[in-house]
Amino acid sequence: MDEATLIIAALATLAVGGLFYVFVYPHLSGDIKAEKRQAALQKSAPRRSGDRSNDPLQRRKQIAESLKELDAKGKSKKLTLEARIAQAGLSWSKQKFYIGSAIGGVLVGGLFFLISDDLFMSAGAAAAAGLGLPRWVLNFMRKRRLKKFLNVFPDAVDVIIRGVKAGLPLGDCMRVIAQEAAEPVRTEFKLAIEATALGLSLGEASERIVERVPVPEASFFSIVINIQQKAGGNLSEALANLSRVLRDRKKLKQKVQAVSSEAKASAAIIGSLPFIVGTLVWLINPHYIELLWLTSGGRVVIGVSLTWMLAGCLVMRKMINFDV
Repeated sequence: MDEATLIIAALATLAVGGLFYVFVYPHLSGDIKAEKRQAALQKSAPRRSGDRSNDPLQRRKQIAESLKELDAKGKSKKLTLEARIAQAGLSWSKQKFYIGSAIGGVLVGGLFFLISDDLFMSAGAAAAAGLGLPRWVLNFMRKRRLKKFLNVFPDAVDVIIRGVKAGLPLGDCMRVIAQEAAEPVRTEFKLAIEATALGLSLGEASERIVERVPVPEASFFSIVINIQQKAGGNLSEALANLSRVLRDRKKLKQKVQAVSSEAKASAAIIGSLPFIVGTLVWLINPHYIELLWLTSGGRVVIGVSLTWMLAGCLVMRKMINFDV
């Protein structure tokens, strides 16, 4: 098989993978369903009425307006690379991230070229290491940090509840969390307290927490603080209800994780089986399997197989992951 045929086969494989990512992956990841639910919620939003003579009615309107403002703020901002880096708990700049990605791509590409002496394969490895791997690592660190935040956040809300019931101001309770809580809750509340020192209100400072930790639990906390500041009410009771909701959500996530653990183990075994079998065959009879990477036809087979295996892994991931 000549070089032109190899390039055409590789480009065809990339085209199939790109079409799968553009047209099929949004349905598997749930983005299409989320957009439809968002549009339905916007259509079914309650309309304002002009009667403000009754105080309870006016209070409900203020709460509804506060919820709409917070929801609009959350939807207006698109997640940028700087936001992802901040949510991962890193202090890198965008330029530093790009420079590190480029250096990693060049090193991996050079290593592949020394091993295989194939310029086309080395260029693909360099592109994957420079574009895909750093973003995957960044998303992994971001998800791990958000998971740590969710494990500690209910305890921080309980500290605020006890402090408010004891008569302490909300700002002092948040300062206690900024000094005594575990990471990353301590850092996020410390940044919120520093924002209040610059002139922001506690409600605006709590919105800063949602920007750096975009999880529903932090959004609930920000909504409670903003509504209490704008409409009044018993803050300790509202936070107690919030704490109960947070712990119930945590229990539900743990239950879903336990129920889906068997399916995840099966998916891990199925996904790793081709690599394990290939390694064993190479150890037993290396000349038999070396044709896959020593010949142009074998490289095309590897590229096509990896593309469809990636598609299968994405389908299995969608089937075993549940949003709570």
